[in-house]
Amino acid sequence: MVGVFYWSGTGNTEAMAQEVAAGIKAAGQDVELKSVSEISAEEAAKYDKLALGCADMGAEQLEEGEFEPWYTDLEKTISGKQVVLFGSYGWGGTWLDDWAERIKGAGASLVADPVAINGEADDDGKAKCQELGKALATA
Repeated sequence: MVGVFYWSGTGNTEAMAQEVAAGIKAAGQDVELKSVSEISAEEAAKYDKLALGCADMGAEQLEEGEFEPWYTDLEKTISGKQVVLFGSYGWGGTWLDDWAERIKGAGASLVADPVAINGEADDDGKAKCQELGKALATA
């Protein structure tokens, strides 16, 4: 089973998470889709494949109140896991690059380039999210 875990402030990253999960299902894998408020980092660490999503907040950073503490706990146990990253943004859009470096530094492998979408995903953005899910499922 593949885990898709996310934080969303406006619903855009949640919608992306649903598309990533659809891509995983289309590739024939079972998927667990939850916001980080619904699963502990300890529980999430049991998955070998993780799709992680967080909207860009503030000055090109992960959301600090809920997601950053959750991810910091997960980061301690992520070595050896296969990961993809996604999220929406309203300006900028480089926070995923910084997060990708953290993932690699923690010993996990990114199986595809992160997907960042400005605002709400259009049909092309939804397709990119589904492809991201398929890439993780077949890695």
